Amino acid sequence: MFSWINKDEAKKRNMDVYETVLEGLKKVYKSKVLPLETSYQFHDFHSPALDDPDFDAKPMILLVGQYSTGKTTFIRYLLERDFPGIRIGPEPTTDGFIAVMYSENDGVIPGNALVVDPKKPFRPLSKFGNAFLNRFQCSQVDSSVLKGISIIDTPGILSGEKQRVDRGYEFTGVLEWFAERVDRIILLFDAHKLDISDEFRRSIEALKGHDDKIRIVLNKADMIDHQQLMRVYGALMWSLGKVLNTPEVARVYIGSFWDEPLRYDSNRR
Repeated sequence: MFSWINKDEAKKRNMDVYETVLEGLKKVYKSKVLPLETSYQFHDFHSPALDDPDFDAKPMILLVGQYSTGKTTFIRYLLERDFPGIRIGPEPTTDGFIAVMYSENDGVIPGNALVVDPKKPFRPLSKFGNAFLNRFQCSQVDSSVLKGISIIDTPGILSGEKQRVDRGYEFTGVLEWFAERVDRIILLFDAHKLDISDEFRRSIEALKGHDDKIRIVLNKADMIDHQQLMRVYGALMWSLGKVLNTPEVARVYIGSFWDEPLRYDSNRR
């Protein structure tokens, strides 16, 4: 009559015990999910199979924005130091994707070596070709911040005639690949450049389907006074309303992420 009690006890005796959650996830994926994906050719139609680095990788943050909106300065503000390969200026300086990751020794790993490293989760990026790999690198930094996260810096999105120049690789395709795997996407806007170019519009559209990851930041807010900031905020909301087709109003976080003092103290309030 109470045979179900014996079944529960048998399950408990045969239950696998893992030291960490990650170890259990790896075992379940390889024994249960991976055979099902292989049977239905999931890897041919959607995404390749997950390797151990995909489970072991730290949470990643993707920074996206037009050129000179403060993406690289934002990373330096978080790390409180420079990192290998950093270039900051008013012109488009970051011309490639830079993965800023933790290491005890500072250094740079080029993209061609990065995609064959079995300890890094970037092996599927080899499908975008040598033109992309030549503009992809990993900056290793000994920073306590990077012990918990990794940050992906992207090229500044161009405007005007510049955006018609071919980059040599599928820029929006690379953004989609990162958007699927990162845990947070930060869209950075400059208080002095609120226009959304055609390439920026395509980039934002490539991030659709990951709305829960996106956070919008209005950077360099200390460059204008309180009244101008309110007008800039309204103009940004109007520009975003034409790109983000959602009934809800997008939340915009306002800040100034650099190590210089604020110009207008009234913005502290």
